[in-house]
Amino acid sequence: MHLRRLSVSTLAIAGVVLVSAMPGMAQPAPMPSSSLAAGATDALRYRHVGPVGNRVSAVAGVPGDANVYWVGAASGGIWKSVDGGHSWRSVFDDHGVQSIGALAVAPSDPDVVWAGTGEPFIRSNVSHGAGVFRSDDGGESWRLVGLERTGRVARVIVHPEDPNTAWVAALGHLYGPQEERGVFRTRDGGATWDRVLFTDDRTGASDLWMDPSDPDHLIAGMWTMHIRTWGRWSGGPGSGLFETRDGGTTWARIEGRGLPEGTVGKVGLAGTPADPNRIYALIETDVNVAVDDLDYEHEGVVWRSDDGGATWDMVNADHTLVQRPHYYNRAAVATDDPDEVHFLATRHSVSVDGALSTRRGNAGGDNHDMWIDPLLPDRMIVGHDQGISISTNRGRSWHRPLLPIAQMYHVTVDTRVPYYVYGNRQDGPSTHGPSNTLAGGSIPIGAWRSVGGCESGWSVPDTVSNDVVWSGCYEGILDRHTMSNAHSRTVSVWPDNPEGWPADELRYRFQWTFPIAVSPHDPETVYTGSQYVHRTRDGGASWEVISPDLSTGLDSILQKTGGLTPDDASPTYAGVLFALVESPLAPGELWAGTNDGLLHLSRDGGRSWTDLSARLPGLPALSTISSIEPSRHVAGTAYVAVDGHQIGDFRPLLWKTTDWGESWTPIAEGIPEGPLSFTHVLREDPQRPGLLYAGTENALYVSLDDGDSWRPLQSNLPPAPVHWLTIQPHFNDLVVATYGRGFWIADDVTPLQQITPDIAAGASHLFAPRPAYRFLPKASAFSQPGDPAAGSNPPSGASLSYWLGDDADDVTLEIVDGTGSVVAEVPTPRAGAGVNRAHWSLAYTPSRRPTLRTQPRGHSHVALGADGTRPAPDGGRVVPRAEP
Repeated sequence: MHLRRLSVSTLAIAGVVLVSAMPGMAQPAPMPSSSLAAGATDALRYRHVGPVGNRVSAVAGVPGDANVYWVGAASGGIWKSVDGGHSWRSVFDDHGVQSIGALAVAPSDPDVVWAGTGEPFIRSNVSHGAGVFRSDDGGESWRLVGLERTGRVARVIVHPEDPNTAWVAALGHLYGPQEERGVFRTRDGGATWDRVLFTDDRTGASDLWMDPSDPDHLIAGMWTMHIRTWGRWSGGPGSGLFETRDGGTTWARIEGRGLPEGTVGKVGLAGTPADPNRIYALIETDVNVAVDDLDYEHEGVVWRSDDGGATWDMVNADHTLVQRPHYYNRAAVATDDPDEVHFLATRHSVSVDGALSTRRGNAGGDNHDMWIDPLLPDRMIVGHDQGISISTNRGRSWHRPLLPIAQMYHVTVDTRVPYYVYGNRQDGPSTHGPSNTLAGGSIPIGAWRSVGGCESGWSVPDTVSNDVVWSGCYEGILDRHTMSNAHSRTVSVWPDNPEGWPADELRYRFQWTFPIAVSPHDPETVYTGSQYVHRTRDGGASWEVISPDLSTGLDSILQKTGGLTPDDASPTYAGVLFALVESPLAPGELWAGTNDGLLHLSRDGGRSWTDLSARLPGLPALSTISSIEPSRHVAGTAYVAVDGHQIGDFRPLLWKTTDWGESWTPIAEGIPEGPLSFTHVLREDPQRPGLLYAGTENALYVSLDDGDSWRPLQSNLPPAPVHWLTIQPHFNDLVVATYGRGFWIADDVTPLQQITPDIAAGASHLFAPRPAYRFLPKASAFSQPGDPAAGSNPPSGASLSYWLGDDADDVTLEIVDGTGSVVAEVPTPRAGAGVNRAHWSLAYTPSRRPTLRTQPRGHSHVALGADGTRPAPDGGRVVPRAEP
């Protein structure tokens, strides 16, 4: 295509603000989202802003190569280092899943890497996977090789001599009965699979051990486990240890031989090439076993075999070695000493006498996986809830690299210029940080600060004062944080600690991420939710209950939970509010949704409530009302997103009402169904009615026609769970909270707010730009070059967006003043069909640069018309100016 010139008229640049064009422009009519071609909005790029992240579920390395490490994040993809852990690169962002359960490097070929998706360490807020992947070029490319429905992969073992033979320990998704679980084997690189061990449809494989001296000898740990919104149940008849001596063709349960009798739960296995006969088994059990060297009876934890599994002895009963076995229960053995064992749980524990006694290690907290180099035994890497720790001196000291894999529950923004982003991070504190440090380059990890609360829930700023933040924590803890003096004051509704109590014995039940809502009409009015709606009007000094119990109150979902290991804590409480919001149009119009499938509305400030649940066609019983969005544009209109995955329903579930909930229309058509398609959030654009954004477990979607159709808005956003969305109204930025890759910002979604069918069908169009700010640059802390955890600042100056009907080799935006004189040019070497983006620094062309006054050869001069538009040279479409 020939060069195109689009003219942007600049009448004035006053102070710091470049005022937007086209005030009072009519709202565009709805248009089918599918009318935009695939990739048409990919120029709307996302930038990661922080914070530094957390949970790692799988680690691996290349034996003998001290430079190469592999890391699998719980919901943040696969990362590789080739310089000993100093720098890292994400290598798995193109495959629609980010939850990694297991990594294995083929011993015979380090370029062959197997990845099993789906986190196997179980808690309430865990992501699951979408199969097994393989790379044959050291992670440069990957391909799906099957087992898409296995949900969670706990271990992959590759044959020591054949990289095409592998065994997979698959847990299943755990949200209900399924056949796709157990131990699977491939002998052709993943082209075909055989399920070689299966006990029942409620039991999967939690671990797998291979005899270092005989690859046909394997032992599998099988685990019966079931998850629901209201609890977890571990243990059952299918659990136990199973053994094969023919590579998995036949298996036999290991019974007796010194192993615990009765019902068992999760099993972890570990061995070492230093002694192929030494095997350790961590077994969840409720059977008390007498230990010879203890003077009391204690429940067993660690069993050891010194004869390849023929007999076993219980050697340790210290519960701190597993603590919460659902979430931990893993060990690693030194590759040159069978008596040196590392136990991975809340704390890192080390034994040097074959697990008879332990001392405290210092790799990290909430530990999950460990790899020890079989050729360089002093070299090891541990994955834990704070990331990874690497040691090259056998654990005497550790290096802790930081990765951008933060698991954020929600995101809110304030109204400062530039604005700040707020949220609570799993396994880390609440946090807030700048969308723009004004220093250019990167946003350092040190720019993020806590705002009270803790790792779970919400952080919600008062956007009037921008000085108060309401921040939640588990167990119903709620803090009121003052930004100006960094002081937090606990203002919880109720002081009792619910830890360890079943839900039916509590006065107020608060979920792990209980809702907090600051009234859009009065920042002194704040709402929060247990099974009731609570309100304060005095800064949290007192609270009043303004609703009845809005949950189902079913006894069956309010009981003790955990199975063999009790796990009564706020993450598992059901029959509680999960979503709570006040209408931005009508004071006192309150919408509340529970995690047991109920939706309520009050239009009188909580004096009376209406149960709307039965009016949503197809609403699954006991599902979670994950988000409610009352319209900013039309009274009586609201949007609801529902998450059913913890009851085994993975469909996208979205509804719309236009009559205060009297009737509802399903609006999820166009979001593809799959194991990761369940919906967390649905938000309405503050500028354009009918422009909607939805987040699922692995993608972000946009609708231009009020939910009638949807299209991906993924661009470069990693396919991590999209837990929350918000739009900063002054900057028109879409801010995304991912549960695995931190906060991301799509700067300036103006093109989505202005696109019309005529624009999409045309050859070219210049979108009216958003207001631009001329900031005074300031000094800021800098990040280490190449730091993957650092965020990115936006380009300075004005964001200029335009549409092209076809690809173009060369596009130039002319900046002209009121007289039609060109004061600056913004060249774009290549531009694609669809939305394109350029940036102008707000600076005129320097005077030392000569301006061509003569007519270029072969190009006619076209003057600015009376209406302020300039026809493109050599013909073309007249484009509207964008007045600053």
